[in-house]
Amino acid sequence: MIDAKGVVLDRFEVGHNRAGLAALIARLQQHGAPGVLPVAIERPSGLLVDTLLEAGFVVTPIHPNVVKACRPRYRAVAAKSDPGDAFILADILRTDGHRLRPLAPQSDAIKALRGLVRGRDDLVGTKVALAHQLTALLESFWPGAARIFSALASPIALAFLERYPTPEAAARLGPKRLAGFLAQHRYCGRRSPEALLERLRSAPEGGAGEAKGELVRALARTLQALLAEIAKLSSRIEHAIAALPDGRIVMSFPRAGTICAAQILAELGDVRARFPSEHQLAAEAGVAPVTYQSGKSRGVGWRWACNKRLRAALTCMADNSRHHSPWAADVYGRARARGCDHPHAIRILARAWARVLWRAWTNRVPYDPGQHRGAQAFAA
Repeated sequence: MIDAKGVVLDRFEVGHNRAGLAALIARLQQHGAPGVLPVAIERPSGLLVDTLLEAGFVVTPIHPNVVKACRPRYRAVAAKSDPGDAFILADILRTDGHRLRPLAPQSDAIKALRGLVRGRDDLVGTKVALAHQLTALLESFWPGAARIFSALASPIALAFLERYPTPEAAARLGPKRLAGFLAQHRYCGRRSPEALLERLRSAPEGGAGEAKGELVRALARTLQALLAEIAKLSSRIEHAIAALPDGRIVMSFPRAGTICAAQILAELGDVRARFPSEHQLAAEAGVAPVTYQSGKSRGVGWRWACNKRLRAALTCMADNSRHHSPWAADVYGRARARGCDHPHAIRILARAWARVLWRAWTNRVPYDPGQHRGAQAFAA
């Protein structure tokens, strides 16, 4: 705690538990009213931030890179210490607080949606990692089992590996038996049982033993449980975003879908004051480039400091939209014609969509191609 001149008024530590957070609120209230007393913190989310906001305090997040850059102003040694960083945070807020934007509490519906979306994204990341591990294991002794179906992490491929985890287990597998397995698991019928068996048998086989077979079965069962939980979370997310007015706005964009729209809205939130302009939204989403200029040298580079989850969701929507919107396809095509690779062209398209998204979100109206000047030029 410091005053307007930077003099330390109080210094204390609390535990990260219920009693500690209650003691923190009581100690802070001794120095000023919650609505007046500003609080600086590095992390913009979490239990501590929620507790401070619910108590009515003005919480301002300060990026850790700012704190790191300011350490030489206060001491010659650049070593990090929590008590020292606490004072630096308070002093930055004292001197530069007018340049920083305090946090605004999101609605409970957005908090719930964000928790569901981020939890699902983490499970999807775990699924991808386990699928890679399973692929590497199969490639080491039975590559054919990894290639019999197009997606190894699909329910039918995992069911196949659970029943036939080794070449020995599938030694007596013939077209009729495989056809019965495919019918039991509702195979789409893209390839015949004979063609699938050819895929399975054409790859070389190695000595497996029971150990690798048990590992294959364990990974397959773990992935099956993950897929089931991801499907449950996806269903909850679809119901949650459909019930939100802002959710219907984001879903109105071409090929936004439900999961991708939920990912965008979870990071976008429902506090309009957070993004006063389309440029701030584009910068937060990481789709606006950064210009480096010093003297006669000038360059444009990739934006690292951004909300990575928002960038992934917005670029995913942009990539999908070019297959439905002629305007989006034209923006993407012109970027590729200028020599941009696919990821760069998608970011350019996402930057264009960020303008439209910000306008629709700010005005609280769904996307209407008839009101979009760029899309009107491609209307039939």
